[in-house]
Amino acid sequence: MATTSASKKKEGATFKPLWFILSFVALIAVLLMPTPASLPFMGKAALAILAFAVILWVTEAVTYPVSATIIVGLIILLLGFSPVQNLTQALGNPQSGGAVLKGDDLFGTGNALKLAFSGFSTSAVALVAAALFLATAMQVTNLHKRLALLVLSFVGNKTKNIVIGAILVSIILAFFVPSATARAGAVVPILLGMIAAFGAAKNSKLAALLIITAVQAVSIWNIGIKTAAAQNIVAINFINDQLGHDVSWGEWFLYAAPWSIIMSIVLYFVMLKVIPPEQDAIEGGTELVKQQLAELGPVKPTEWRLIIISLLLLVFWSTEKVLHPIDSSSITLIALAIMLTPKIGVMNWKEVESRIPWGTIIVFGVGISLGNVLLKTTAAQWLSDQTFGLMGLKGMPIVATIALISLFNILIHLGFASATSLASALIPVFISLTSTLSLGDNAIGFVLIQQFVISFGFLLPVSSPQSMLAYGTETFTVKDFLKAGIPITIVGYILVVIMSMTYWKWLGLL
Repeated sequence: MATTSASKKKEGATFKPLWFILSFVALIAVLLMPTPASLPFMGKAALAILAFAVILWVTEAVTYPVSATIIVGLIILLLGFSPVQNLTQALGNPQSGGAVLKGDDLFGTGNALKLAFSGFSTSAVALVAAALFLATAMQVTNLHKRLALLVLSFVGNKTKNIVIGAILVSIILAFFVPSATARAGAVVPILLGMIAAFGAAKNSKLAALLIITAVQAVSIWNIGIKTAAAQNIVAINFINDQLGHDVSWGEWFLYAAPWSIIMSIVLYFVMLKVIPPEQDAIEGGTELVKQQLAELGPVKPTEWRLIIISLLLLVFWSTEKVLHPIDSSSITLIALAIMLTPKIGVMNWKEVESRIPWGTIIVFGVGISLGNVLLKTTAAQWLSDQTFGLMGLKGMPIVATIALISLFNILIHLGFASATSLASALIPVFISLTSTLSLGDNAIGFVLIQQFVISFGFLLPVSSPQSMLAYGTETFTVKDFLKAGIPITIVGYILVVIMSMTYWKWLGLL
């Protein structure tokens, strides 16, 4: 009974009636607006759903899985009772009773249902689901904790070295733990233990320095590694579907890792400058780490098996399209099958089902479905034309366009707590913008760079789940986070512009 009461209390805390009502007001308002001649009614319905979704996502009026479920219902109802008009081909020649629908024929709830769940039939959802299982395997075996402790045991007691250690742990875990929240969840408790061992206060500069450094490094490497964050997979799915190019793990690493490497170095100097620690060393810090490492005992057989599987997975990811034709999703699913196989695996289903955030998979699939709706109903193209058409982007050099849109991207992220939701809303619009601007061969590079910028959740703790996890430790204030986030964002933005003029051009991305 106590658990039920707590659950109801938590659910009530996440429900914001005013914003929930306003989201429906926005939905109805868009539907009641006159339909522009250049936009089919179904496209207007899609924009109404987008307005509804954005308000729910930005305000978190309800939990993300609940909002995703409502969005599915709205797609089925609003699109199902919309006329097909001139969208027959764009919608894949939908049929009813064996006849192809066109003109004033209603799309039908059956066809709308397929579109509402279209995101779940993509390889992207399979990859994200498998990645969550891989993150769970790390938690079940405690391998992620062992890796973090192992790295920190070598850095010594000096505060500067521990900062380097926190960054290195985040980098290493990014290769093997495809969940930013799980990576933060591995390193933050260890750093808190080191802070407590020294006897420093929770609100000390030392605590703020180490915890903020760790989560900012996690966010930086969300960009560097394709499989490090779900929002990357959203973008890859749309790029593959609309622009006809599947960005491999190795290609992504070649494009993005240099940015993350440079920003990791920048992070080190920025953090020590804006939050200088009270002391130069943490006496007893290394001893505590070694003690915790000893408490884990020798490496267990399940850990050895997971190490082998993870290393093989990394090899196959990085050699995709180079040494073999197997895509990242298929490779990860094969690894998942091995991890769940009795005797040779590392976990069983009972251990998995209680740890997997199933709501994440629902939100991810519905996010892709919403993107598909925006693209197929031409709503994304219309929104792109209206939003960016007045900015005079046509004829502007590609680097200037990237600089301008990236700035827009960074600012709009301030309103989103989920980069996955932001990618679902913006990537279809950016893809449509490439058509408006006739970017041609630069289209893939432009969209990919904007996806990198979508992961710029450096300014506020509410901009990413991993930062909120860290904020919950009460070791820093929003002001502390902002002091670090502003220079990191500015340097990161400038670096994106510089790399657009140089490195990415040299590689042929632009």
